[in-house]
Amino acid sequence: MPNYMSNILFPITKLPTPSTINYNWNLGSLLGFTLMIQLISGILISMHYNSSINEAFDSVIHISRNVNNGWLMRIIHINGASLFFILIYSHMAKNLLLSSFKLNHTWNSGIMILLILMATAFLGYVLPWGQMSFWAATVITNLLSAIPFWGNEIVIWLWGGFSVWSPTLTRFFSLHFLLPFIISALAIVHMISLHSTGSSNPIAIEMNKDKIKFHPYFTSKDLIGLIMMMFLFFMMILHFPYISTDPENFIPANPLITPIHIQPEWYFLFAYAILRSIPNKLGGVIALFLSIMIFLIKPFQMNKKNSFKFNPMKKIMCSLFFHIFIILSWIGMNQVEYPFESIGLIYSILYFLIILMI
Repeated sequence: MPNYMSNILFPITKLPTPSTINYNWNLGSLLGFTLMIQLISGILISMHYNSSINEAFDSVIHISRNVNNGWLMRIIHINGASLFFILIYSHMAKNLLLSSFKLNHTWNSGIMILLILMATAFLGYVLPWGQMSFWAATVITNLLSAIPFWGNEIVIWLWGGFSVWSPTLTRFFSLHFLLPFIISALAIVHMISLHSTGSSNPIAIEMNKDKIKFHPYFTSKDLIGLIMMMFLFFMMILHFPYISTDPENFIPANPLITPIHIQPEWYFLFAYAILRSIPNKLGGVIALFLSIMIFLIKPFQMNKKNSFKFNPMKKIMCSLFFHIFIILSWIGMNQVEYPFESIGLIYSILYFLIILMI
């Protein structure tokens, strides 16, 4: 039997794992647990949600006020999305630093998970049918009209008419319910792919050397990480339940009143800033799409260095990339005016350059 097949069929408790990995390698298991939390809380909420534009906002209020522990399920689901993106961005940052994109299939399946996760989060943001939900849906879906020849027809088909209305919300609800199960399937593929090649490690030891059993050494480490994460998560949601929610979304959607500043959730702000930095609509949409798809070219870059221990320049580049990500997110929160336009354009260019240089 080939080695990779034997690794797939190995019980996870006996999986050979590099002895040098640290708590940064907990992120994968924490992401799996967070996905399970989102699935369970989302299914419970969907039992009381109504996707009609006349009832959607009221059904969300009903879940929070009248359903037993509905308020808890809702704030877990809202803040669980933020937790998911914090973990997945941290997971990507660690893998960029250690050149884990050399594991081609594992890296590409992870990027596909990120793409579908972003689509799922956007669809979920629309469902409460508040002011920011409605206008974010209108602005983002209207970007598809920039596609040559068929753009307008695609937008009308997606909306189910000539504006965002009841068919749009129903379709978004159906897709938001379906996509997490596709993410779950991809997560299984991602895990199988990882276990067929083995994990990387922080000191670049060859993959077939210095390995120990996954259990009990790393199951205990994962359990400690999970307890710490859940403690911090519940501290946040019980003390600051709506810290990541835009105040405009507590107002029912009104097509006749446009918010002063339309912006997505914090985890989309960097891509939103890149979109706005390009004066041409089609160019902005392409840049928005490339801000994620550019990561798919990383496995094709020839870079012999495998660890930050032996490549301090990579560590500097990753630190710069983190700085650029934060600045772009800040730009996305501000109005489209001077000096934010100029800063956004400069940092958008730097964003793509640094990714290619890492």
